[in-house]
Amino acid sequence: MTWRYIIKQLAFPPSSLLLLLLCAFFLRKRWPKLALASFIISISTFYIISLPITVEYAARALETEAALPYQQWSTLQQHADAIVVLGGGREVNDPAWQSDQPSLMAMQRLRYAARLAKASQLPVLLSGGLHYGHPPSEAQIMADSLQQDFAVTARWLEGESRTTWENAQYTAQMLQAEGIKRVVLVTDAWHMPRSRWSYEQFGFEVVSAPVGFLSGANERPLNGWMPESKAMWHNTALLNEAIGALLYRLSYSVQQP
Repeated sequence: MTWRYIIKQLAFPPSSLLLLLLCAFFLRKRWPKLALASFIISISTFYIISLPITVEYAARALETEAALPYQQWSTLQQHADAIVVLGGGREVNDPAWQSDQPSLMAMQRLRYAARLAKASQLPVLLSGGLHYGHPPSEAQIMADSLQQDFAVTARWLEGESRTTWENAQYTAQMLQAEGIKRVVLVTDAWHMPRSRWSYEQFGFEVVSAPVGFLSGANERPLNGWMPESKAMWHNTALLNEAIGALLYRLSYSVQQP
């Protein structure tokens, strides 16, 4: 996993743009026009991906699944047999907790899933693997928080997956062995289309329960045209998701139920 991490970080902003700037510096004397083009591209891209307005419009292209209406929460048992929550990262060795904790993104998913579980009385499966091979699994970390912070006990923990595809694959092995093929799927709105597609390839009927929408009006001064570091993080995540969604459909075989 270490080499995958390094390659990915070098290929995506900001590392890729910093490398482009470095190339512009070394090429400035021998190929000044190429150096200038590299400089303009890197600076322009830095600006674009640091804008909240870019987040807003990029997210609209990815967030194609509607929010689950509040009125349907209590009737979810009619349409599904379990709630599946996908892991969203972890904060490592937080001194305040003296242990790894779910990331803010993961906590948002857990909070939403807890509300759905209490309203519907559906059992919960948490899916998320190890951090570069080091235990505990993300699923276990989420389970601890779900119980301690929201008083909801997860029935199943899937702690081996490293990707969204493996989330679906290993979840299928656990739930379908018990005859469960209808699930409420909880993840971020921009991640939902790829997640839903992956789960459907393994024979699941999916009720989408997206959370963490980024496509709403940004409501910033100047309509979001001032750069923000938070926007750069969001835009990089959206770019990663767009590429991931394309590669999934090209790389993975459709599974038959």
